[in-house]
Amino acid sequence: MNLKILFAILAVALVAIIALNWILIVGFAKSTTCKYTKFRDVLEEMREEMFQSLVFQDLDSEELTSVVQYLRQEIRVKLENCSEALPSDNYIYMIELHLPPKSEVLKFLDKQEPQPRREARAVVVFGAQSEPNITEYVVGPLPHPTYHKDISSQKYQNLSFHSRPVTGFEYKTIISRMELEKASRVIRESFGLDWKTLIYMDSAPRGFKAGDRETWFPFLRNMSGLFMHPVGFEVLIDHSSSNPSQWKVKQVFYNGQYFDSIEELVAQYDRGTVRKIRLHRDQSDPDYASLKPHVQHKSVSPLQYEPQGRRYSVLYNHVRYFNWQFAFRHSTVNGLQLFNIQFREERIAYELSVEELNSVYGGDSPSFMRTKFLDVNYGIGKSVNELVRGVDCPYSATFVDTVHFSESENPRRIKNSICIFEQNKQLPLRRHYFSWNTPPSYGGVADCVLVIRSASTVANYDYIFDYIFHHNGVIETKVHPSGYALTSFLYEGGLLYGAKLEENVLGNIHTHFLHFKADLDVAGTSNSIETKDVEYELKSVPWKNGQKVYVATVKKQILETENQAAFRAGTKMPRYLNFVNQDRTNNWNHYRGYRIQVVSFNPDSVPEEIPEEKAISWQR
Repeated sequence: MNLKILFAILAVALVAIIALNWILIVGFAKSTTCKYTKFRDVLEEMREEMFQSLVFQDLDSEELTSVVQYLRQEIRVKLENCSEALPSDNYIYMIELHLPPKSEVLKFLDKQEPQPRREARAVVVFGAQSEPNITEYVVGPLPHPTYHKDISSQKYQNLSFHSRPVTGFEYKTIISRMELEKASRVIRESFGLDWKTLIYMDSAPRGFKAGDRETWFPFLRNMSGLFMHPVGFEVLIDHSSSNPSQWKVKQVFYNGQYFDSIEELVAQYDRGTVRKIRLHRDQSDPDYASLKPHVQHKSVSPLQYEPQGRRYSVLYNHVRYFNWQFAFRHSTVNGLQLFNIQFREERIAYELSVEELNSVYGGDSPSFMRTKFLDVNYGIGKSVNELVRGVDCPYSATFVDTVHFSESENPRRIKNSICIFEQNKQLPLRRHYFSWNTPPSYGGVADCVLVIRSASTVANYDYIFDYIFHHNGVIETKVHPSGYALTSFLYEGGLLYGAKLEENVLGNIHTHFLHFKADLDVAGTSNSIETKDVEYELKSVPWKNGQKVYVATVKKQILETENQAAFRAGTKMPRYLNFVNQDRTNNWNHYRGYRIQVVSFNPDSVPEEIPEEKAISWQR
């Protein structure tokens, strides 16, 4: 038996023993057998719920280590440490839980069939092969793996070796190949700093066609809030070869001018044929972008208080809150994910998660002209960080650690990277005051909710992910962006692409697109999309001859195909989008269902004629 499952069962058993001892001590054992039986049934139900949720639980450090050891023994090629690996080496890039097929999990959850095998997905980069490739394996069963299966071809099509993620070691090698020291005098005279102190920023995509792997790197001043301190200097380097000695600078951008190399920039700079920058910061507040408090707070913020303690329970990756219960995990790639979400003991969603974060930029510098970041490429989950009590989450929240294996030799534990808490939203869930009769009456219910939260920092942006559970059966998904704007050097005409934020600093126009996955199972897995719209019809007034009036009516439609249910961004959508089960009705013969309500604005999507739009076609 998996040690994790064994420990979980022992934990529940320990709770049961303590509870039964308490019953004996206080004399509660004198109560009826019926009460004891009910208490025992509750404990058994808790044990079963927790046991079922473990099918979604992330791999622990021991399981991750066992996968690494197995791959090193069975793949039979030399695997380097990813943190030091060259593109011409073989290395393990990432390992995380491989989720079993939904059909197998539902048999386990609903039909008491055996639990699916616990497996890992491992991404291995083979750079030392005659044909370099990226291979994804399924490794199992855990915790003692005995097999691995290559699923690359069935999961991906034409996966190019050049499309692999850039590792931290590759970034370091790229910067060293730029040979910025050759422009040390230009950098010192232009920006008033040593070339070694420049900080690079990434851009993407890395080229214009398949097989390209060249990146524009804009540089920033290394000071507090560095994303707000661009210096007007960018370098394009081709790093497509597996041999770093063949990587070369292809273009240099300095103060709005292009050069073929660092040497050409220096030569023209010395001849005086270059428009030079004199960007020596001399401001009253050089740390204007710092996160340090600019004023001293003399009062303490209000705090949240739980007069009777926590009204929710967290056992491993299983959460229960009044009528709600669900399982959670934290994917290295996608971040916080929820599974088997139930309300009143009935599943309403199999999965709720973030699939992708996309940001599209505009600007007049080369790095911003076509930058379209896909943040999953950087790892939304592995970019998570510790949450701060009293700021990121209430002091009374429950905190959970996460474990990730990516670009390293060993698993990495990130403490307190998920928090769970109950919150009074200080707004009635419902209320009514009635004064037609004497005395008047009032009824209201506070909108207390359960929140599960994580935060990921991808370069300049911090994304705070919330899943919020209301007592009336509503689930909210929210993403709160924070951090810094990504800026560029402000040139003449630059205000076409954003707004001036500081001297020589342009806040570039950009749009964020968030891709959620909501796999709803409303009263079963046989669901349809129902739309409801309001239309006005001209009706004759029954009580007055010849008089007509426009009356609002409800128009319903069941969408027959997935294409019908794919609404284009920027177009008028039906007023109501309902996920319904046509085979199940309520007491009033309405289809049982859930409404999907999109509350964020609908931005303009990227034009389809742009080649890279195919990678983000979901935003249409």
